[in-house]
Amino acid sequence: MAYCQLQKVETNMHVKASAEQFYDVYCKRTYHIPNICPEKIKSIEIHEGEWGSEGSIVSWNYIHEGKSCVAKVVVEGIDDENKKVNFKVIEGELLQHYKSFKFVMQFTPKEKGSVVHLVMEYEKQNNEVPDPHDLLQNLVEPVLRKVDAYTY
Repeated sequence: MAYCQLQKVETNMHVKASAEQFYDVYCKRTYHIPNICPEKIKSIEIHEGEWGSEGSIVSWNYIHEGKSCVAKVVVEGIDDENKKVNFKVIEGELLQHYKSFKFVMQFTPKEKGSVVHLVMEYEKQNNEVPDPHDLLQNLVEPVLRKVDAYTY
């Protein structure tokens, strides 16, 4: 088996909503996202902890490439001052292809709106596994756009 190293895909997205509004939805009121974007996110359920607290375990039930998928995540880090939240995938379809997978989101205020900086850190199961660009373009970015339209 070939050695696979930690890799990342990242993007910046300019949005109209404030950094505070985005951070609030993704960190503290995550359960609203299925109402905002039901065609992509079917439900978000908390299993342990409380919304907006480190160590909480949350399941994201989503549609990707026409299939129902689940990503059970632990909220690894919350930084209120820098409006940053980290999610580590601990169960689900992503781990069929990746040894590890994390989402890091930071929301930075700008003169008009804010910038969402998203990093997906992952380690592939093997070298045949593609980088998760499709996940970014067809799931994550459309959901961010819908949240922006909702919060703005």
